[in-house]
Formats: sequence, structure tokens, C-alpha cells
Amino acid sequence: MPDYAEMYRVLFDAQTRAIEILQKAQQETEEMYINSKEPNIALFPSKKQWDSKKDER
Repeated sequence: MPDYAEMYRVLFDAQTRAIEILQKAQQETEEMYINSKEPNIALFPSKKQWDSKKDER
């Protein structure tokens, strides 16, 4: 007869390790995000703004 208690323990331990690995990866990437520089964002003019600048030319 299978040892269900042992099977459960092995599965539970593996799940616990997997969760810990994912949590660590999440914490590391959150730190990377927090410590990163602000991105250089350039906004393109809207079609209305673009068209009005064309009219000024």
C-alpha cells in the first residue's frame, strides 16, 4: 500500500520550495524596478496638434 503521508509530504515540500523561488524572483524584480532610472519617454503630438502645426507653416 502506498505511503500517502510520505507522498503528501514530498509534494508539499516541493510546492513550498516552488512558491519560495517565485516569491524571491518577484522580490528581486521589484528591487530592480525600484532601483532603475526613470525611462526617457517622448510623446508624439496628437493628430489635432500635428495638423494645427502644419497650418501654421
